[in-house]
Amino acid sequence: MKTIFVLFDSLNRDALGCYGGTGIATPNFDRFAERCVTFDRHYAGSLPCMPARRDLHSGRLNFMHRSWGPLEPYDNSFAQIMKGKGVYTHLITDHLHYFEDGGHGFHTKFSSYDYIRGQEYDPWVPMVAPPLDMIAEKFDQRHYNVKKPSKRLQHAINRTEMQQEQDMPGPRCFASAFDFLDRNRMADNWFLMLECFDPHEPFHAADRFKELYATGYQGSILDWPHYDRVAENPEEMTEIRANYAALVAMCDDYFGKLLDYMDEHHMWDDTCVVLSTDHGFLLSEHGWWGKIRMPYYEEISHIPLMIHHPDFKNRAGERRLSLTQTGDLMPTFLDFYGLEIPGEVRARSLLPLLEKDVRQRDVAAFGVFSGPIGVTDGEWVLYHYPPNVLADGLVEYTLAPAHMTVPFDAEELRTARLAPPFDFTKGIPLLAIDALKGVPRPPGNDSKGFEDLGTRLYNVINDPKQEITVEDAGHQARLTRLLLGELAAHDTPPEVYRWYGLTQ
Repeated sequence: MKTIFVLFDSLNRDALGCYGGTGIATPNFDRFAERCVTFDRHYAGSLPCMPARRDLHSGRLNFMHRSWGPLEPYDNSFAQIMKGKGVYTHLITDHLHYFEDGGHGFHTKFSSYDYIRGQEYDPWVPMVAPPLDMIAEKFDQRHYNVKKPSKRLQHAINRTEMQQEQDMPGPRCFASAFDFLDRNRMADNWFLMLECFDPHEPFHAADRFKELYATGYQGSILDWPHYDRVAENPEEMTEIRANYAALVAMCDDYFGKLLDYMDEHHMWDDTCVVLSTDHGFLLSEHGWWGKIRMPYYEEISHIPLMIHHPDFKNRAGERRLSLTQTGDLMPTFLDFYGLEIPGEVRARSLLPLLEKDVRQRDVAAFGVFSGPIGVTDGEWVLYHYPPNVLADGLVEYTLAPAHMTVPFDAEELRTARLAPPFDFTKGIPLLAIDALKGVPRPPGNDSKGFEDLGTRLYNVINDPKQEITVEDAGHQARLTRLLLGELAAHDTPPEVYRWYGLTQ
């Protein structure tokens, strides 16, 4: 068996023509859909980036137990399991968060990896005296403040080394993938994870794609909206959305080169190809830019998934309505290779769904540690908020106490005590650390917290844009019962139920 798993970041489902999108030309994503099974009710789980990848590796939700952080020592990892069973696993990524305090332990589970430098604020280009005047003139200061060192200034510095399209991290990821395939496509028993940070913000695409979506805007660069309420004028909003469109078009173009490679080397008969993302991104819908600070609207939580498997070529072009989630990919990958699925896994292999639509779950739950919990049955979606999002009482359970970019601080660690094992920690006790306010866990790492608060219910079949909240006690109670089942299945600690005002 051979597998290529292409994971984009922040690839909006409704940006793709095969999912009904009309604003961006995506001929290659659409061309792939003709070869594979497309999943129409695929949802995120733990949010955002690294929690999503922990779901992906471990096959279970994790947002109930800790915030953004490393892969834990007791976590299962599909890449580690495969490697231990003789499957060669290789990661190609330009995702800088793997190489921060809060992201370690993921890439080392692979047999080998290639880290492509330069995305976002990756501390890549060392420049003691950057050309601040030039940067201030080129970039809109609402998105790039050059008055002090910052992650946005570092990105502007990184871009000085991207003079040609082939210098950009996304194209370099695909170049690395083709190098891997040139070396290894004739071998068997390998798994390639090609992970592209694009089209995550900043929305920086090569000129030829930007020209396709030119708006006539004459101002300085607007391509990195803050996770905040929309404050830009209509012309600026259009420009930001056009920059995202250009980056999606670039992703589509390079993905097309991979499809061409598959065609040229006749790989469709012996190679699985899986395409997905971690979450979406609000591009002014609901009055917001970004993700996780607000309810996890469909644009954020409802994500694309397409799978080509050589054994199911007769199902090419079919679609599935069964509910699925990010974590389901972990047992699916193990299933591809006939490997045993660990008992701690709560996700479901999607291999049976490649043959036919089989109902495997009644509910998908998703969320951010200390934020609202989303729960959907595919028709109705409930965003359940705690009575007081600023209340004390939550606990971080971990053996790797690090936030996104820094370790837990001394004040946090002074609250640490030993907690008994959970059913997924393989008999290992954990540190229980009070979830203090003001620490750099998303979304508070940007000095902003959750807003647009309040439990709400939507029918996403009748109201796909979620413009009308529904008052229906019966459906809300039913979804809450389903949510309680998911919390119980994941051995959620008692204080989480209390904090959310739920009865265990």
